[in-house]
Amino acid sequence: MSHAATESAATAVQDDPSLVPVARAVDLHKVYGAGDTSVAALDGVSVDFWPGQFTAIMGPSGSGKSTLMHCLAALDSPTAGAVFVGDADLTRLGDKELTRIRRDRIGFVFQAFNLVPTLTALENITLPMDIAGRTPNQAWLDTVIDTVGLRNRLEHKPSQLSGGQQQRVACARALAGRPDIVFADEPTGNLDSVAGAEVLGFLRRSVSEFGQTVVMVTHDPNAAGYADRVLFLADGRIVDEMAEPTADRVLDKMKHLDARPAAAEHGG
Repeated sequence: MSHAATESAATAVQDDPSLVPVARAVDLHKVYGAGDTSVAALDGVSVDFWPGQFTAIMGPSGSGKSTLMHCLAALDSPTAGAVFVGDADLTRLGDKELTRIRRDRIGFVFQAFNLVPTLTALENITLPMDIAGRTPNQAWLDTVIDTVGLRNRLEHKPSQLSGGQQQRVACARALAGRPDIVFADEPTGNLDSVAGAEVLGFLRRSVSEFGQTVVMVTHDPNAAGYADRVLFLADGRIVDEMAEPTADRVLDKMKHLDARPAAAEHGG
């Protein structure tokens, strides 16, 4: 499926009243500190993330993009507002229920790879399912492994892999359990352009070919060009949205955002 076809399909999904967003934020606020020293990292953010859509989140340093992702992914709690994964309101759940949702319904890809150095690539990929006591779907696992091109690296430890290969292991780990949504926080931040393109290409394919839902925080206009849409944050608010982005259009938009008066920096 082409990028444009994927975008039109995602739009069609949004127009289907029988479907609900995979995840959504409703009037989300996040305040750090108190009194005169308080900083509003998120200031009333509402946004939906639809099935089979690749969304990039961008904004100047301190705009709130990492804070938004952490709240959406149940890694941080909002000060006010609600976060839903499917029909589950994360802000009303206890620690045990949140742990289960993070384990079973959410995938993560971090800038720092977060692999276990003593485990092989395959063991790292299946680790979340092993911890949960779940048996991997072998056909899906094989599909993921072949898609990221790691078939001949499965017995290697992370120290025996390049940075790009380690991040592809991390992507495979995020997708192996077939989560409802994958959050990727600067997934190419530690990679050169070639390795970064491989990782982004895999995330793109996971959406276009397998219907995965991906939300990625990035500062890189080239990375954002792989997405179906880009959300632009500034001062804790969504200030713009772009469908069918290109690197050039994103770069132009970011130049305008960076030229805005700087707010107090907190929360990415």
